Amino acid sequence: MISSKLKSVDFYRKIPRDLTEASLSGAGLSIVAALAMMLLFGMELSNYLAVNTTTSVIVDRSSDGEFLRIDFNLSFPALSCEFASVDVSDVLGTNRLNITKTVRKFSIDRNLVPTGSEFHPGPIPIVNKHGDDVEEDHVDGSVPLSSRNFDSYSHQYPVLVVNFYAPWCYWSNRLKPSWEKTAKIIRERYDPEMDGRILLGKVDCTEEVDLCRRHHIQGYPSIRVFRKGSDIKDNQGHHDHESYYGERDTESLVAAMETYVANIPKEAHVLALEDKSNRTVDPAKRPAPMTGGCRVEGFVRVKRVPGSVVISARSGSHSFDPSQINVSHYVTQFSFGKKLSPRMFYEFLRLTPYLRGYHDRLAGQSYIVKHGEVNANVTIEHYLQVVKTELVTQRSSKELKVLEEYEYTAHSSLVHSFYVPVVKFHFEPSPMQVLVTEVPKSFSHFITNVCAIIGGVFTVAGILDSIFHNTLRMVKKVELGKNI
Repeated sequence: MISSKLKSVDFYRKIPRDLTEASLSGAGLSIVAALAMMLLFGMELSNYLAVNTTTSVIVDRSSDGEFLRIDFNLSFPALSCEFASVDVSDVLGTNRLNITKTVRKFSIDRNLVPTGSEFHPGPIPIVNKHGDDVEEDHVDGSVPLSSRNFDSYSHQYPVLVVNFYAPWCYWSNRLKPSWEKTAKIIRERYDPEMDGRILLGKVDCTEEVDLCRRHHIQGYPSIRVFRKGSDIKDNQGHHDHESYYGERDTESLVAAMETYVANIPKEAHVLALEDKSNRTVDPAKRPAPMTGGCRVEGFVRVKRVPGSVVISARSGSHSFDPSQINVSHYVTQFSFGKKLSPRMFYEFLRLTPYLRGYHDRLAGQSYIVKHGEVNANVTIEHYLQVVKTELVTQRSSKELKVLEEYEYTAHSSLVHSFYVPVVKFHFEPSPMQVLVTEVPKSFSHFITNVCAIIGGVFTVAGILDSIFHNTLRMVKKVELGKNI
């Protein structure tokens, strides 16, 4: 009794198979309908699994006082690490010079290959003492050196201290009387003929351009200390010597020279090549760069206002010849914002694949200036317009819930100037930001669409089959009537 009542509400009453008739047209239409169902189901599933986002432009929601991090990795094949300085300034008046806490330097050769460990001489001290005034009738105490006699002198003496100078340089002229007087005093104390432990020389870099270039002299005056009897080279063929950055009055210079020979016995001609002498630690004496190039890497924090990052040759006690400074560089990295972990970076590209490459637009770019009279005094400027992109995902992880990335466009130009060439990165953060929000997909909506696809295709196919079947029956009846 109950089962018969339940049968009365059956929506799908069965017709005995013997009362149904199969046809070729119906079979063909059934195959087409099945293929259509599979195709539409696949398209609907792909649409359900695809990422759907909405993009809007809003006012930057960064908190007041928040700093922006800039990561960089730049290679300069012709700028020495000795004077390379990273400076930051902005429109609010912030001006930080020679940042060293978060910046690392590595000497490289012209092929951008590192030539040793990290180069960290620290900031070059500002010289306060220059000693004697210039005397017109002073007698030169130092030995003039040139390309012809430099190697012979460096092999002859265990310690050769050389002043690389330029006659037009203000600091070189201030050093000259103290240097010559120091050379005379040292010559009297350590006679080159009788003692032979130390010799003071000088090189005019306007006359001996190749010699100064060989020793990577970029600032004047540069005092180099050559030990071991010659300018020893390491296994890679790079020069190894020291630089003096101390005070430049006669008393300080003489004291420094005394420390150089303090532990060298008179019979030092043998020790010169064996390097058996002990070296004292002196804050005014530091390693000189082994090559003329430098890789500068690290990061700085800046305010979210227009500003610039400048890399240049800088020193408060040296002069530079603008025509001899070449700031050609290769950009390995220059990006804004915090570094994203691989997982975060993948998530970012999953939702915004069209932004790939814009977060580090300058990466892989090289800006090379061939040195010559035509290309002298060339400053390279990069203008960067920075836009923040904030991504709101549907992930449950706090790390992946909200992601921040900075993209920028870059325009570069070469500028001829009378000043010392520099590399400038002008950045201008946008007051607006791009907000990308991931839109969730409803599973119930997906199921509804799947049912609509299956039922709709099945119904339409049934209608088409009925029309086709009835049409054939009518045609047959008409033909049968004509025959009668």
